[in-house]
Amino acid sequence: MSQSLKFSTLALTLAVVFVLELSLGSVMIPLKTVISILAGGQDSGESWRQIILLFRLPRAVTAILAGAALGVAGLEMQTLFRNPLVEPYILGVSSGASLGVALVVMVTDGLGWNLLLERAGIMGSTALVVAATLGSLAVLSVVLSFARKVESNITLLIVGLMFGYIASSLVSIMMQFSVEHQMQRFITWTFGSFGSVTWQQMEIFAPTLAVGILLAWILAKPLNAFLLGDGYARSMGVNVRRVRFWIIASSALLAGTVTAYCGPIAFLGIAVPHLCRLLLKTSDHRTLVPAVVLMGATLALFADRVAMVPGSQIALPLNAVTSLIGAPVVVAVILKRRHVMEAGA
Repeated sequence: MSQSLKFSTLALTLAVVFVLELSLGSVMIPLKTVISILAGGQDSGESWRQIILLFRLPRAVTAILAGAALGVAGLEMQTLFRNPLVEPYILGVSSGASLGVALVVMVTDGLGWNLLLERAGIMGSTALVVAATLGSLAVLSVVLSFARKVESNITLLIVGLMFGYIASSLVSIMMQFSVEHQMQRFITWTFGSFGSVTWQQMEIFAPTLAVGILLAWILAKPLNAFLLGDGYARSMGVNVRRVRFWIIASSALLAGTVTAYCGPIAFLGIAVPHLCRLLLKTSDHRTLVPAVVLMGATLALFADRVAMVPGSQIALPLNAVTSLIGAPVVVAVILKRRHVMEAGA
């Protein structure tokens, strides 16, 4: 099968899953009606129009953007560190976002400062988005400052991991002193969800992710050079420190934005790049970046539709579904690497 045919198949699969995302749910809407509403038809029932345009469509768009972003971020991190098990959150961005949310949910609420947030126009899900954004930006700024100073990727990786552990430890301490409803709110956020982004928030969410993905596309050629190590990249004329800075900035921007608006979405960032390499039989990032966008969007939509359990009022934790999809891929990668190492020995 040619690469163009594979891309066409990915695009067609994404379109089918997108329409199913809008059609299936606690209320089943005929596919013909869904297509009519999307085309601007006025002959459909008002209730169905409201369900699709106000609830399911923004959720579907969010899933597409988040899945694409996490896939691209995971691809960048796996290439930079030359480790197939690295995820987009490896540098602590997710932990920083979790710390920001924990501060709002457990500390601010516990001290009775919610009124101040309401007067500032920050409340509900908006407060969580702002807190997660600030937390991820704080960790990102520290990691980027180290990226400019250190030569070794391993050193940078350890720094990111340590900041992640520090943030996670602080969250655990706050949970110990929180009350039940505060813990429940925080735990619900950690489950992940594509349904909390409104059309108004989309005005920030979508352009930010578009910038991160575009930056990854621009960096496709240097990323190819990094596949063979820093030394090879230097021999090809790549400014390793500068390019590494922008790779980390792009990945952290994508992962941090998704975490801020949707919570920490597990495993998509690990699994999607491997599935695309397996499908396309290439490591060329000029091919992988657009493929990861399509595959990540498709898997995110599929996971969200499974999590919402069509035909019922039950909603499963999104991360439970993405883990069921991603974990087998990670196991397969580990087993494959083991067989390769044994064959080489």
